[in-house]
Amino acid sequence: MERMKQQNKRPVVVGIGELLWDLLPTGKTAGGAPINFVYHASRLGAEGYAVSAIGDDEDGVDILKELDKNSIQYLIEKVPYPTGTVKVELKEDGIPEYTITERVAWDHMSPTSDAVDLAERADAICFGALAQRSTQSRETIQAILSFAPDTAYRLFDINLRQHYYNKGLIEESLYLSNVLKMNSDEMNQLKELFGLNGTEDEIAAWFMEKYNLKMVVLTAGASYSTVYTPDEVSTLPIPEVEVVDTVGAGDAFSAALIMSLLNGGTLKDAHRYAVKIAAFVCSSKGAWPAYE
Repeated sequence: MERMKQQNKRPVVVGIGELLWDLLPTGKTAGGAPINFVYHASRLGAEGYAVSAIGDDEDGVDILKELDKNSIQYLIEKVPYPTGTVKVELKEDGIPEYTITERVAWDHMSPTSDAVDLAERADAICFGALAQRSTQSRETIQAILSFAPDTAYRLFDINLRQHYYNKGLIEESLYLSNVLKMNSDEMNQLKELFGLNGTEDEIAAWFMEKYNLKMVVLTAGASYSTVYTPDEVSTLPIPEVEVVDTVGAGDAFSAALIMSLLNGGTLKDAHRYAVKIAAFVCSSKGAWPAYE
């Protein structure tokens, strides 16, 4: 088990879930939505931690080197399953399509005492539905989340992929979270799953009231994004940029939003910052572009 470094005064931001190699047409890049979130939060000043599992293989060795190179701290188990990979095909507009390998290391995470200790001092934790596709990792993620402080942002970046989710899993996750992030396609899937009708505003309000959320974040591709709280709504257009690919842009958006709020920013300011950082990622290759 890799150990945590000494705590400092920066916001403590944690991503729990899939750590993997995105196999892009141009080569492999490190990724996984919760870990992408940590990468960007770390670049923006957080004490960031990745919590996941890797295999005892070359891909596992290489991905730890990537975490070290990018100054991401981590609690990573080594388990007798291969390190995760995802084949990524980019459509003409730069939108990715994913083929996700099954029965890999991040499907077999355990709720270690170190991970629980980390959750107890977290200012923000990001998790999603994908890493909960296996019973073991689902129970692990939910157990770790239960130790997070009430004051922490517990961001459920729903990240619906293929057949790896159901209504029960989503409800369990919503009860453990206080922020829901989704894109417009995922909102439509949730409307169907929960039997909902209405406008985007009405759907967001329903989820906030039903699950006692402090925030709902909706990204609508290249058009706009909206951040909802019970008291305020912020909608901003997406700036036009030359898109290289959109891999990790939503995770960067979430990281910038949460970091700005943790640093005392207003909702409007945090939203503007999130849009700016997401646009930067869209204009760069891969989920972990270098910051100037």
